[in-house]
Amino acid sequence: MGFTDAVEQAILDGLFAGWEGYESLWVGLSSTTPSGSGGNVTEPSGGSYARVETDADDWGAASNTAPASKANTATITFPTATADWAGGSNLTHFVLYDAQTNGNVVAYGALTTPKPVLNGDTASFASGQLVLQLGQPGDFD
Repeated sequence: MGFTDAVEQAILDGLFAGWEGYESLWVGLSSTTPSGSGGNVTEPSGGSYARVETDADDWGAASNTAPASKANTATITFPTATADWAGGSNLTHFVLYDAQTNGNVVAYGALTTPKPVLNGDTASFASGQLVLQLGQPGDFD
């Protein structure tokens, strides 16, 4: 069973269109690879790390097929680090949550260039750097 391309795009757009519990999402970072169940996320703590709120205005309309995709159109900027995040380890993934603290993992993706965020750095994602995809298993080969 699978969804059509149009439905995949609608689901991605709907995620930011005010579905109950998803009016806002928060972008976080992880130094470990998240699992499909939403586990294995290791977010930095301390050093002024905080998830960044994002909503529909920060993302473009879903497009493409096999898979459908949706990317940020606004720059997403984290607070300036006041200490090395994750002990200076590379941050390897972005994670979307349904809450500013705790909450559930909604989606995640690997960073193109894993890197540490060190004291004084300001991590940010330019327009188009965060991409969500939805498709059939064969769409990702």
